[in-house]
Amino acid sequence: MDTNDDHYRIVVDAKSTYVPEHSSPDEGRYVFAYTVTIRNTGAVAAKLRTRHWIITDANGRAQEVRGDGVVGEQPHLAPGEAFRYTSAAIIKTPVGSMYGSYQMVADDGYRFDAPIAAFSLSVPNVVH
Repeated sequence: MDTNDDHYRIVVDAKSTYVPEHSSPDEGRYVFAYTVTIRNTGAVAAKLRTRHWIITDANGRAQEVRGDGVVGEQPHLAPGEAFRYTSAAIIKTPVGSMYGSYQMVADDGYRFDAPIAAFSLSVPNVVH
């Protein structure tokens, strides 16, 4: 079955914010909060089982993160429902990026990935 089928469609939107009060630029520690909205725009309810992130800094160092659910939850989304959460990432440079996917399982047993498009991690007013 094609994962682009309208029955199985999860749309993911992510935005990041620099968190200066938890960062230590002199020590190469830049903390970014990111808020993700996961929306089921398909026709079948689905549960988020696992996550997979690739977090890259400006020096090309990549961290790969895999795990169950998000923020300790495995949200179940009926058609039209959304789930929003905020988490954080730490990188060694003032600029970086993240992308990844959520592995979903629909109520009918079909498994599919919901892609997370790349978004930037960037300290305000830093040109890279």
